[in-house]
Order: sequence, then C-alpha cells, then structure tokens
Amino acid sequence: MDEVMSIWAEWLKPSAGLPTVQWSLLLAVAAAAGHLLQRYSGLPKIVGYSLVGTAAGLGGFSGAVWPLQGVGLFLLELAVAVVLFEAGGRIRLRWFRHNPMVLAQSLLESVLCALAVFYALRALDVRSSVAESVALVAMASSPAVLSRVIMDTRAAGPVTERAMVLATLSTFYALTLVSARTGVMHRHEQDMATLLYPVLVVLGVSFVVGALLALILRMALRVMSPSSENTSILLIAVIAAGTALAANFGGSAPLAALIGGLMLKQLHPRPWAWPRQLGTAASLLTMLMFVLVSVVAAQSDWNPAVAGLVLAMAVARLAAKVLGVELAHWGSGIDWRQSMWTGCAMMPMSSIALLLVSQFMSSSMTLGPRIASIALPAILLMEILGAIVTTFAIYRAGESARPWLPPLASPPAASDMRGEAHG
Repeated sequence: MDEVMSIWAEWLKPSAGLPTVQWSLLLAVAAAAGHLLQRYSGLPKIVGYSLVGTAAGLGGFSGAVWPLQGVGLFLLELAVAVVLFEAGGRIRLRWFRHNPMVLAQSLLESVLCALAVFYALRALDVRSSVAESVALVAMASSPAVLSRVIMDTRAAGPVTERAMVLATLSTFYALTLVSARTGVMHRHEQDMATLLYPVLVVLGVSFVVGALLALILRMALRVMSPSSENTSILLIAVIAAGTALAANFGGSAPLAALIGGLMLKQLHPRPWAWPRQLGTAASLLTMLMFVLVSVVAAQSDWNPAVAGLVLAMAVARLAAKVLGVELAHWGSGIDWRQSMWTGCAMMPMSSIALLLVSQFMSSSMTLGPRIASIALPAILLMEILGAIVTTFAIYRAGESARPWLPPLASPPAASDMRGEAHG
C-alpha cells in the first residue's frame, strides 16, 4: 500500500492532502460493506466497518499512526465522547435507588472481569504490571458497539436496557481507574494519599467539565427546540470543546462527556431524542471510530503466543461478565436467562479500550508497548466477534423487532429506508 500511495503522490495533489483522500475512500468502502453485510447476512453494520478497517490495516494503510496523537486522537475522543454523552443521557440515577441490585450486578461483573483476566494472563507468565493494566482495560464493555447493534436490530427490552446500563457503568470504572493507574505508574511511593490523588484529580476535573456541559445544554434547551438543527450543532460543538478542555486540564474527556449526559438527564428528565441532524453526524463519527480502531489494532504484531493470550483473555472476560450478572440477578428485575444474555451482550470492546491503551502508551515507553501487544489484538477480536455475539444474544432474548434475514426478493420497506436515514 505504501508503494501505491507513493505512485498517487506523484500525480495526485488534492488541496486537503492525500490522507484526506485515503480516509474518504476507506469510509466510503466501509459504509457500502456495512450495508451489504447487514442486508445479505443479517449481521450488524459495525462488523462490515471493522472488517474493512482490518483489511486496510493488514494491507499497510498509512493513514493511522500508533500511538494515537493529534487530530486522529481528538477525533477518536470526540466520537467516544458523543457516544458516552448519549449513553449517560439514558440513565436515571433515581432508578438505582429503587433497584440497587443493578449497581451490585455492575460492580460484581466488573470486579470479576478484572480478576479473571489478571489471573488468566498471570497463568500464562505475563508480567504482573502488564496483566494488571490489561485487566483494567478489559473491564470496559463498549456502549458504542452495543448502541449500533441495538440500532441495527431495532432491539428493545430488559436485556437491551440492562446491557447498555452495565456497559456504561463498566466504562465509568475503567476510565477512572486507568487514568489513576497511569498517574502513579512511575511513582515508587505507594501510600494511600499517593494512590487516591490521581483518582480525585481525574474525577474532579471530569466532573467540573461535565457539569459545565450539562448546564450549558440545559440552558440551551430552555430557549431552543430539541429538534432544531442549531441545537444539534450547539450540542456537538459544546461536547467538542469539553473534550479538548478535559484532556488539557488533567481530566478524562470521555468521562466528562459521560458525567455531562448523566447530569443533563437529571436536570432535564423529560425524554429527549437526538434530532435527525445529530444522528447523521454521530453516525459518521462512530463509523470513523470503528474503522480507525480496527485499522490501528490490525497493525499490531500477530504471533501464536499473542493469539493464545488473546483467546485466554477473551474466554475469561466473557465468562466473568456472564457470571457476575448471573450472581446478582436476584431482585434485579430480570431472570437467569435474561442475565445470561445480558452478560453475553457485554462482550464487545472497541474505541474506549483503545483510548485506555493509548493512555498507557503515553505514560510508559517500557510497559506501554507490552500492554498494547496484548490489548490491541484483543480489541480487534472483541470488536468483531463481540458485535456478532451481542446480536445473537439480543435475538435469543427475543428483543429484536427485525428478523435476522429479511426476504431478499422484496424491496426495502419505507420504514427500513427511514431507519437507514436515521442510522
């Protein structure tokens, strides 16, 4: 691919630069692949996005540099922030007071996941500090993958809602703990104050930025219509500004967006759906996010030893999440079968995990590459396989309003066309 790009560069000089042409064509191919894959196989579009990105990464695509930096890192953070803001906006904190077992499920599955991955890697002779860091990354399920699968399958029900809430909470834990872990990675003193200070800084800065996001948007909703195009532009612009500010002052941009969505839901409890304009912009950002993740992850070093570690990590992680949700399902509002499918639906890892690995890469030039050598292949596997498992779990739970394989002979229905426009 480098040779092809060098040939292009001799005669093609676009005003925006050659990387813009590369990414434009890659996204066009990914969009077509996602649509065709869903239409002819029933799998979610994200699988097509990821497969195109994987093929580009294995082919030596030069448009993504690892570790992430500059514009690429900002776009990934912005896409994750938009997804987490929406995910946070779906959660009412009052619900946890009436159903505290949801929090018990969340804490139990996250802790068991971290412990299972840590001991699985340690059993395969992975260094303790590396295994601990990978285990923290593995805690985070992907609300982005889950939301896209829900959209493509038109799913609704207790399993769908519970999986989305648990994935959002696990992301909250992972973002906080990884940010704190990177803050003390090179400190020799390990007293309680040293361990707690980075956590308080990350949470404090992220909370302040998230509160500002929520207040600005709450004031905007007082005078602007939620369905207005200008409200959509304001929302994305404010999230983008908050993303830049949180990262600059020592907080976590995705965590700030998640907190902002949570706070806005409490300040503006009425149901609010994202307008059509914001949905289109968010779809482009999320597709870029999935393609970027798969391109970067596919460029990591692949060998039999790494493959064994990744498979062991994937099995331990899935088993721990299913077991954690099952153990605390009594009194949580779902039965044991629904708990099993909920745990399966939380298998995906994607962009948030990549951002966490990028934090480790920026914090340590010695441990960072070792963490990435295990985490990147795992992210790629669990982005693709996780989306398929989540789709299967939603269908088995009976919560999809769309058949797995629609009749190919009939033309797309008008409702399908409207859903495609919003998706």
